[in-house]
Amino acid sequence: MTNRDEQKDAEHQIRVQEGQVLYTPEPSAVKSCNMAKYMRWLETQHGLAFGDYAELHQWSVRHVEDFWQSIVRYFDVTFEVGYESVLSSRQMPGARWFSGSALNYAAHALRCRDQRTAVIAIDETQARSELTYQELSDRVARARAGLERLGVTQGDRVAAFLPNGVEALVLFLACASLGAIWSSCAPEFGVRSVLDRFRQIEPKVLCTVDGYIYGGKRFDRTDAVVEIARELRSLKHVVLISRLGDRGLPLDNVISIDELLKDQKPLTFTPVPFEHPLWVLYSSGTTGLPKPIVQSHGGILLEHLKALSLHCDLTPDDRFFWFTTTGWMMWNFLIGGLLVGSTVVLYDGSPAFPNLSALWAMAAREGVTYFGTSAPYLTACSKARLTPHSQFDLSALRALGSTGAPLSTEGFAWVYEQVSSKLLLGSVSGGTDVCTAFVLSCPLLPVRAGEIQCAGLGCAVEAFDAEGKPLEQGEVGELVLTLPLPSMPIGFWGDADGSRYRDSYFSVFPGVWRHGDWIKFTESGGCVIYGRSDSTLNRGGVRMGTSEFYQLVESLPEVSDSLVVDTGTLDTAGKLWLFLVLAPGAQLDQEFKQKLKALLRTELSPRHVPDEIRQVSAIPRTLSGKKLEVPIKRIFNGEPPERALSRDTLSNPSSIDEFLMLAGQTQVEPPRT
Repeated sequence: MTNRDEQKDAEHQIRVQEGQVLYTPEPSAVKSCNMAKYMRWLETQHGLAFGDYAELHQWSVRHVEDFWQSIVRYFDVTFEVGYESVLSSRQMPGARWFSGSALNYAAHALRCRDQRTAVIAIDETQARSELTYQELSDRVARARAGLERLGVTQGDRVAAFLPNGVEALVLFLACASLGAIWSSCAPEFGVRSVLDRFRQIEPKVLCTVDGYIYGGKRFDRTDAVVEIARELRSLKHVVLISRLGDRGLPLDNVISIDELLKDQKPLTFTPVPFEHPLWVLYSSGTTGLPKPIVQSHGGILLEHLKALSLHCDLTPDDRFFWFTTTGWMMWNFLIGGLLVGSTVVLYDGSPAFPNLSALWAMAAREGVTYFGTSAPYLTACSKARLTPHSQFDLSALRALGSTGAPLSTEGFAWVYEQVSSKLLLGSVSGGTDVCTAFVLSCPLLPVRAGEIQCAGLGCAVEAFDAEGKPLEQGEVGELVLTLPLPSMPIGFWGDADGSRYRDSYFSVFPGVWRHGDWIKFTESGGCVIYGRSDSTLNRGGVRMGTSEFYQLVESLPEVSDSLVVDTGTLDTAGKLWLFLVLAPGAQLDQEFKQKLKALLRTELSPRHVPDEIRQVSAIPRTLSGKKLEVPIKRIFNGEPPERALSRDTLSNPSSIDEFLMLAGQTQVEPPRT
């Protein structure tokens, strides 16, 4: 491509307007989607008729108890012990859902016991395995029997240091079937990062691999596993899955996965209270100890049934894929596809090996119908000028999900131009804190560039100003929830008095969940997320989310990636730093700097022209792909690096060194691996 072509391409991208309709569902698709079927059921069974999604959503939050009871009935949720009330109190924190009831998440995930494909697992070497629902159930029964032999009972914690494969899925379901509590880290996590998580929950069993393959390279983790096992004083047993050979582990309490699975017994499920812990997830942990977020069997079951069936429109005919590791909440969301009878597709490896087309090639081979990924991956594909629609047969693909960061208007346009013009693009936003999205897709609605389609059913999402007052349509404010959700944490592990939990979400607006994102609701009923509110660019009183900045800067062909940091505080003005990763052949010369500043001055505001523009080799990101905005800001404001971040939480740990040098800081202690 010539420079002139690149310039035309960039000009075309910049002209894409936020709110421009890029996709409208066909009337036949609207009529046959799960959301429409649910609305017809509400009318037939309960006499509730709604003219459109907006009316349905309004009912779901005004009559929140009736809504969630309808989810229970519509999806035929099985309670082993019935509930006394749907919601004991709307107070946050403190709301209790379906009190007195008992059920089991795994019993619903494995309701199907037939020969339909339940899971397909693939790695970057093209190794592939497949299990039917019957085979998956049989293997879960073996794993449950093995865990019982190890003394695992209801309430015990089982920790996993595993890649995204069949073993992790089987072990999780076996754990859940017993009422034990699951918690996982991906095997690329550093030792300190793993211990910061697992020490808090004191696991009885550790399930682990000896290593993994990523980007075409083998990574031996035996030394790391030994150190982790020896530091976890509560540990009684280690279950080893060999990926790299037969080296084994120099520990006394190790059994192989084959030994664990040796006994076949009938699969049973232990009924547990609705609020019994299902798993412990963790915040990204870029600073301080990660928050050990506890979510419940019942809360996750109901939320994922709603989100995956009604919003993602998944059915038993779907092959559901999301690129994730076991250390990101999207793994937990992905395996929820079993709840609606879909085939879940697990991928273990690098999304860029041997090149960025690897996932698209896999999707074509496997007939993936729902392709989930991160916004940074889609942006990278766009920057690399990939054309998946012309390279691969993606005729089975009908929906694409994007999360992890706001997707730019150009990202939306690229999907419809280069992937498919006939798919539902579901840009969604929520968090590990609730293991779902507050704002997500809807098969009844058109897709508009740069906008998330709607607030989720049962999600009372609003934009608040600094005083806690609701803002009008079109105004940017704090994303809040004014009513409880079933999948909200039942607490943090070890937070006996609930003070850490309250401080995390309810200290700014008492009784209201403050999520920490900027949001704007649009005239169409959709919304735009502008990034984290604690990384806002506040220049002379003009506040702006970082996503607006990135959307403009990264539309330039010379820029591959970027990070913007405002070092100002509430009381003092600071510098606005812009860090750029340039495309091959591009130069950060005076001419390009002037071009960039002129663009920012014109398209954003004169106050958001950077004080400093620096070139770096890479932008630091967490293991789930998020840019390290807040920790970098803290470092540039003089906070010691060892307090601002942990290298073990970064996907590219060496990238931080250039920033430390620019900030005049010493290095963070290297990770222990």
